[in-house]
Amino acid sequence: MDLIKQRQEEIIEEFSMLDGDMEMTLDYIMELGDELGAFAEEDRIEDHIVKGCQSKVWMTAGMDNDRVQFKADSNTAITKGLVSLLVRVLNQSTPQDVMNAEIYFPKQIGMDRFIGTQRSNGFAAMIKQMKMYALALTAKQES
Repeated sequence: MDLIKQRQEEIIEEFSMLDGDMEMTLDYIMELGDELGAFAEEDRIEDHIVKGCQSKVWMTAGMDNDRVQFKADSNTAITKGLVSLLVRVLNQSTPQDVMNAEIYFPKQIGMDRFIGTQRSNGFAAMIKQMKMYALALTAKQES
């Protein structure tokens, strides 16, 4: 099983233990946001804002050997938790794997039940941004 799939399966398993309890789920998502690595203040710039998110989400990506290294932050606890899930799933993968990744865990954990349409759109925008970063890093590697 590839790493991205394995990480999604771990997330699905963790959320299944919450038994669909809305309050526990949201608390857990916010806790996950607290585990997101530090995000440099100088990276909180307009260029790093993910377009399409209601909350502010900053994201950067670089290469660590041949793996993509994502860093992200948000100004709201729930959104920070959501972006932390994506970082967890896609971080330290090859750019090719990031671009080809099928992100299925949100549907499996019933994410649409506890985040509204706006957040769902923002979540999709975060995935798109991560794939764009991977594409840009691939282009940079090849040149």
